Amino acid sequence: MIELKDLQLLTALARHQHFARAAEACHMSQPAFSMRIRSLEDKLGLSIVRRGNRFQGLTAEGQMIVERARGILDDAKALDQEIAAARGEVTGTLVIGVVPTATSYAAQLVDRMHQAHPRVFVRLEVTTSLSIQQRLYDGTLDVGVTYSDSVGRDDMSVTDLYDEAYVVFASEQMLSGHETQMSWRNAAQLPLSLLEPQMQNRRILDRIFADLDLRPEIVSESSGFMASLVMARAGSVATILPQALVEALGPLQGTRTLRLVDPEPSWPICLASVERQPELTTIRALKAVIAAGPL
Repeated sequence: MIELKDLQLLTALARHQHFARAAEACHMSQPAFSMRIRSLEDKLGLSIVRRGNRFQGLTAEGQMIVERARGILDDAKALDQEIAAARGEVTGTLVIGVVPTATSYAAQLVDRMHQAHPRVFVRLEVTTSLSIQQRLYDGTLDVGVTYSDSVGRDDMSVTDLYDEAYVVFASEQMLSGHETQMSWRNAAQLPLSLLEPQMQNRRILDRIFADLDLRPEIVSESSGFMASLVMARAGSVATILPQALVEALGPLQGTRTLRLVDPEPSWPICLASVERQPELTTIRALKAVIAAGPL
């Protein structure tokens, strides 16, 4: 009989597409992980993994098992949480995927969730909107805090959270001469540090600049905001940030934040999860925390 542990290892391998990374994610040594997969193949009498000098993917039989395994693992997780709920407890692990621009909101949400349900362990994974959509379907994320327009609505439960607006952040010296706002046209003339092009926030900014027929001076790119914040505070660049992130950080000495205008676009951020019955207890609890009021 196939054990749940076998299914967990196999779905980890399907996700990471690499034996060493999958073994690390499962807190096992690579030899022990590989031996467990090989033992599963021997038990079933078929090949699950296409092997060469390196991992080459799953066989058709392996892919079929993974697809069924995800549903079984989801049901097992839901059962564990329902049993705990019957005892009057909300417990378990909740994995949240979040786009980089929404990390400050997600952090505040996790803090409120911890206060309401201290026995729920929450893991935040910062990634792209495309990755969130894919991982919601393959079951490696429970919910996503992401852009509403990146989520398919047919089989998704979507809760609107807030609208993402934008500000320019730089040293006081770089923004001297401006009071509380700056046009996108003027922002395009500053040396900018932005997210990488595959990030949806960057695609949004590129679209805004393109619609205004502007070609901004982009001097650096990164996968997160920290590098841009450090360089902007040092005075070498400016960066464009979500207003929610700036409000969560609070004032930083030697810097200023200006609202971007002409135009003043905003993009909706939502909480997304795959519709399922019954819904995970942890997801229901998270939605109740959100419904209790603004962060």
